[in-house]
Amino acid sequence: MEEIGQYIVESGGKRLRPQSSVTPKPLLSVAGTCMVERIVEGFRDVLPHPITEGVFILSPGFGLDVRTKLTDICTRHGMETHFVVQEEALGTAHAVAVTGDHLQGEGIVVYADTVFQMMPGLALEGADVVAWVKEVEDPSRFGVAVREGPRIVAFVEKPEELISNEALIGIYYVRDLSRLRQAIDHLFTKDIRGKGGEYYLTDALDVMLNDGLEFRTAVVTAWLDCGTLDALMDTTRYLLRSKQQTARDGVTNSILVEPVFIAPGAVVTDSILGPDVSVERDARITSSIIRTSIVFEGAHVDHAVLENSFVGAHARIVKTAPSLNVGDFSTVQ
Repeated sequence: MEEIGQYIVESGGKRLRPQSSVTPKPLLSVAGTCMVERIVEGFRDVLPHPITEGVFILSPGFGLDVRTKLTDICTRHGMETHFVVQEEALGTAHAVAVTGDHLQGEGIVVYADTVFQMMPGLALEGADVVAWVKEVEDPSRFGVAVREGPRIVAFVEKPEELISNEALIGIYYVRDLSRLRQAIDHLFTKDIRGKGGEYYLTDALDVMLNDGLEFRTAVVTAWLDCGTLDALMDTTRYLLRSKQQTARDGVTNSILVEPVFIAPGAVVTDSILGPDVSVERDARITSSIIRTSIVFEGAHVDHAVLENSFVGAHARIVKTAPSLNVGDFSTVQ
């Protein structure tokens, strides 16, 4: 059976701070599952053959705990794990380039800061590159793919005229990753940079397109942003309302106003939760009222009233009643 390698470009996540100060944005749980694992599961369900390797591009500050979590995800899905470090943030094409010898054979390049849903039964035959897109009402906010029939003929960044409503979402299948590496090397040789002086992956794809490679599109049925706290909450709300609820053995003497997600290992006692509340693994909530909030892994909330709040992993909240955004391992009382 053929192999596909998966390549994930990790962004810094500054707009999600303090939640992403310790845990990188793609590893933040969204209704019980982090973004990286949702990406792996999404491709597992639609590709004609399995992904066997995961190559993760990390910033220098991410340590052993991040690598352990990513390795655990790959192990659960039968994938070999590799890590590379982008020492300096010089753009998305540069990030892919640092994977070096991994850029060969088939692969999928993914920006790991969004959640998406795809239709099963993806056909890859005949395409050198497949770009996933989502139809949007205002394409002027995005990079778009311009098609003639099934073929992509151009990429345009934030078009001023309505030439396409198919926004690029940062997911690309590449039949021969060495061709992508050659295109990125062309950017470096000619010093072709985009906004902020960075090397952009879309510019490398444009080089491949101009070389005559066959580009096609695939459509996602949902594209959910997780780039800001408000967007993360909106995405969580969407997933809560589409998620089948699991057993809630840790809930005692409490009222749940659906939709509510309570992860295995979480304990909820004498509380009212919901609507739109996600309680992640090993969190503990006692004598509290919580609405429209995310309580991350291992956090403790005691005698508090919270709404529109984010409680970081292993944080402790005692006797408060505001809207909070509390980072990992913090204490508010």
